[in-house]
Amino acid sequence: MNGSRSSIIVFRISLAAAVAGILILATTPLQYPVVSGINDKLNHIFAFFILALLADFSFPVRKFSLCIILPLLGYGIAIEVIQYFLPYRMFSLYDVAADAMGIGLYKISFSLLKKSADAIFNKK
Repeated sequence: MNGSRSSIIVFRISLAAAVAGILILATTPLQYPVVSGINDKLNHIFAFFILALLADFSFPVRKFSLCIILPLLGYGIAIEVIQYFLPYRMFSLYDVAADAMGIGLYKISFSLLKKSADAIFNKK
């Protein structure tokens, strides 16, 4: 994947903003009851899908591989560890699994989308 220098900068700034925003949301005391169950897991899947997309486009020279996946999963685990020590939050391995699912869904969907686009635009 290639990208112009300015688009890479935009993706990197967006990635930093997303990482900071997710950390704030994950550690802030809530003024309303925690939405639990499936909706919470969908939020994790969506957040890490977006983080995977931003990380992938932020580093276009690297393939989307363990060099990107492991830091994203590490970030998800770090959030859960921080939440373990907060009295108004809790640690959940299900949240980490949902994070991994979001990253996996990005990987699968991007590969399929790229193959579809190649097939459409490279027809002769």
